[in-house]
Amino acid sequence: MEWFSSILSRYPELAVYLALGIGYAVGGVRVRGFVLGGVTGSLLAGMLLGWAFEVPVSATAKSLVFLLFLFGIGYEVGPRFLSAMKGDGWRFAALAVFMPTVGLLVAWGVASALQLDPGLAAGMLSGALTESPAMGTATEAIQALPIDAETKARYVAHVGVGDALCYVSGALGVILTCTVIGPWLLRIDLKAHAIALEARYGIVRQRAGVASAWQPFETRAYRVPADAPMAGLAIAAAERLIEGARLFVYRLRRDDVLLDADASTIVHAGDVVAVGGRREVLVGILGERGREVDDADLLDIPMAAHEVFVCKARWIGHTLAQIAQCDEVRAVFLRRILRNGQQIPIGTGTTIERGDMVQLVGPEQAVLRAAGELGEIVRASDATDFIVVGFAIFLGAVFGLLAVVPVGRIDVSIGTSVGALLAGLVVGHVRARRPLFGRIPDAAVKLMQSFGLAAFVAMVGLGAGPHFLLALRESGVGLFFGGVLVTMTPLLLGLWFGRRVLRIDPLLLLGAISGAQTFTAALAALQEKSDSPIAVIGYTGSVAVAHVLLTTWGTVIVLAMA
Repeated sequence: MEWFSSILSRYPELAVYLALGIGYAVGGVRVRGFVLGGVTGSLLAGMLLGWAFEVPVSATAKSLVFLLFLFGIGYEVGPRFLSAMKGDGWRFAALAVFMPTVGLLVAWGVASALQLDPGLAAGMLSGALTESPAMGTATEAIQALPIDAETKARYVAHVGVGDALCYVSGALGVILTCTVIGPWLLRIDLKAHAIALEARYGIVRQRAGVASAWQPFETRAYRVPADAPMAGLAIAAAERLIEGARLFVYRLRRDDVLLDADASTIVHAGDVVAVGGRREVLVGILGERGREVDDADLLDIPMAAHEVFVCKARWIGHTLAQIAQCDEVRAVFLRRILRNGQQIPIGTGTTIERGDMVQLVGPEQAVLRAAGELGEIVRASDATDFIVVGFAIFLGAVFGLLAVVPVGRIDVSIGTSVGALLAGLVVGHVRARRPLFGRIPDAAVKLMQSFGLAAFVAMVGLGAGPHFLLALRESGVGLFFGGVLVTMTPLLLGLWFGRRVLRIDPLLLLGAISGAQTFTAALAALQEKSDSPIAVIGYTGSVAVAHVLLTTWGTVIVLAMA
């Protein structure tokens, strides 16, 4: 043990990686459907190692990984932060402001009643509201307080102690509210309501994890008989003969000559036409009216599938049913919508928002035309624009140091951490309009977030370990029950405010509540309980705003208690 202790003392970075390994191993264990999570597991593992061994922690290393994490968060939510206020999204954004504000006020009241120091107060807030990033902003705010170094070190250690004590009850509170308490108070059956809501959005259910040999979109060739309704019509009119069906004539064969088709081309009897559309329409309708022909040359049409970043204002806020009526998207079909990394169910009532990533399929020229109307094609890349990353974090952190807010008799800067978060928001917002600017692959963004936060809290845990038992004896019981109050008050008031004041659909409200607590595990539990992914619409509408507010609350609670 002495040898192992000396190793960790001389090479503290090894303790960080050990804490990460133990934390993710323990955090991934599922107990009755509840998972602690890798971040909280790393915090607890770090505290255990810090209690058992003397491990020095570098403040520079903590700041390095935390700034990277905050930039990654801002970069991801930037495209949706401002657009969350538009259309019906303002309701989710209002909830994302209301609940964190209530949580902050309750945390301040509980901390004052229990006479907690700034570190324990901040830890209680971050754990009870399941927002571990608040630990970082709180730590930076404590370092800026005009107090002696020993007191600063104790307060910083208490941040991790408070978070560890309150996080489990915070996580359970959100999950139970979204899956049990909320549905009971709202008087809804989750599965039945999900089916009705999916029907309202025009969503057709698919079984998760099951792939079918059936293809939704096909191109087939048909010979036009003399008595066919489309004979003698221009292609634009022929495509609209079957109401409610999106069918498109890509090209045709006439007298052994292949002809490219446009809207004004006249269809003659005896022509062989290449028609694209949904398979059930081609088989169920055209298959009964026309004679299918095996014409490999006619059907040799260049097809494309491109990921398109939605950033142009024309179609934002429109439903898929409205967009489908426009000539600019003729012959193009939508296969997938990703919003903040979450897949959005596709239906006629689904709206397109700025920052969405949509996958379009169809003839190459048609897809390129539609992509130009919606935004820009994003081609696969594994390169990170470190020029933008480096300068953005530097400039954001400097701005955080220079932006000073007077608090009483002292001037307090917003801090490098909040500055890095704002820099990420700006870069992400610009990227929504110029997708080739500051490109960072999704996997790299996720690494910034997961490694940055987990490594930071592991180092917080290493520093908090020696102080854990003493803080637990002094404030453990009161801190725990105070954390439960901080967790449940905004959740219950959020249910009332969202339903009675904002008039949000009950199931979308539960998804928005999980987003307002930035707790994806609660969303997953809600989707599993409702047997539907549709709650993600509410989650994506609130999580962007809540992430920014809850992260800054670490600074605010420290200043309030100091």
